[in-house]
Amino acid sequence: MKRFDVLVIGGGPAGATAAALLARAGWSVAVAEKSVFPRDKVCGGFLSAASASLLEELGLGEPFARAAGPEIRSVGLFVGASRLAADMPSPPPPCRPFGRAMRRENFDAMLLARAAHYGATIHQPWSIVALEKEYGGFRCLARRGNAEQTAELAARLVIAAHGSWMPGALATQPRRGAARPSDLIGFKAHFRDAALPLHFMPLIAFPGGYGGMVNADGGRSTFSFCVRRDILESCRKRNPHIPAGEALLAYIAKECAGLRDALEGAVRDGPWLAAGPIRPGVRRFFSDGVFVIGNAAGEAHPAIAEGIGMAMQSAAILCRTLLDQPEAISTARAALEASIAYEKRWRSHFGVRLATSKLVAQVAMRPRAIALSERFLRRAPGFLSFCAWLSGKTRFAEL
Repeated sequence: MKRFDVLVIGGGPAGATAAALLARAGWSVAVAEKSVFPRDKVCGGFLSAASASLLEELGLGEPFARAAGPEIRSVGLFVGASRLAADMPSPPPPCRPFGRAMRRENFDAMLLARAAHYGATIHQPWSIVALEKEYGGFRCLARRGNAEQTAELAARLVIAAHGSWMPGALATQPRRGAARPSDLIGFKAHFRDAALPLHFMPLIAFPGGYGGMVNADGGRSTFSFCVRRDILESCRKRNPHIPAGEALLAYIAKECAGLRDALEGAVRDGPWLAAGPIRPGVRRFFSDGVFVIGNAAGEAHPAIAEGIGMAMQSAAILCRTLLDQPEAISTARAALEASIAYEKRWRSHFGVRLATSKLVAQVAMRPRAIALSERFLRRAPGFLSFCAWLSGKTRFAEL
C-alpha cells in the first residue's frame, strides 16, 4: 500500500493547484482524478487578472498567456434589446492587466501536468470510493474508472476537491436530493465565427437564468449559462425534437438581441454540455478530518465568472495555512486548528464576492429587476466596472 503525506481527491483547478503547491514544498502528494484528460466542463473558462500572481507562482504565467484567448478589457450587459459596455478595471501589481479565457480541456490538463512536474503522483482515471480513519491518517480505497480494479493507499491528510454537484459515497460529497423548479442547470457550447467583439465579455440576462459569452483559445467563443429547471422543462416541451441546449438557445436568443446578433452566422463546435443542479453558497471546509477546497467548500453564482479563480485561490489559501501550521499533518487537534484558520481566511477573501454574485444573479433572472437595472446602467455604465471590481476580477490580495 502506497503512503503519502497528502491525498487530493480531484484533479481540477482546485485539486491540481493544491497538489502543485504542496509537492513543490516537499510534501509527498497523490492526486486521484476520476476522469481521463483532456475533458471539457460546463464552465466559461475565464480566469481573471486576480489569479495572475498564482499562475506565476506555479510557473504558468507565460504558458497561459500564450495559449489562452485574447485579453478581456471590457465587461457588459446584454438584456432585451440593450447592449451595454464598460471598461474592465485595471488591477494593481503584481497582476497582469487583464484576464483571459481558456477551454477547460486545455487549462485543466496544463494545471495537472504542472502538479506532476513538481512531483505529485497522478492516479487517473481513479476515484476514491471510501475513506477510513486509522492511526496516523487515512486508509483510502480507490477504483479505476468503471472497472472492478481497486487499490488502497494511505495518506496522513486528505483534501477533497471533487466539486459540488456530483453525488458520491464520501462524506464531503453531496447527497442526491429531490428536483426543485428553482434548481439551476448549467449548459455550455463552443462556437466558431461568432460576432462577439474580441476583448469583450458580457453578462447575458434573461427571464429565469443568466449567462455569459467570451472569446477563448483556438478561435472559439464560449457561451455558458444557468437556467432554472422549470424554464428548461418548458423549453423542452415546446421543442421536443431538438436537443435541450438548442431549445434553450432559441429561447434566450429570442429574449436577448445581443446574443442573437453575436451568434448570427456562428457554427457550434462540439456538443452541448450540461451539469447540475448548481447550488451556489458556502458548504463546508473540514469534515471528519478531511479538508475541503474548490466548489466543494463553496462557490459563487457563475454570473460573475469567477469559478476557476475561486477554486485555485481556495486551494492556495489552504496550502498557505498548512505550510504555516505543518503540525496539522500529524495530529487531529492541529488539523482542527488549521481548519479554523483556513475557514477564517476563506470567508475573509471570498465574502464580498459571494454576496455580489448572489445579488447579480437574482437581479439578472428577474425581468422587472433587470429592467430597472438596465435603465440605471444606461445612465451610469461605470457601475458595471464597479461590479467587476466587487466580484473579484481585479482585486488582488495575498492569499
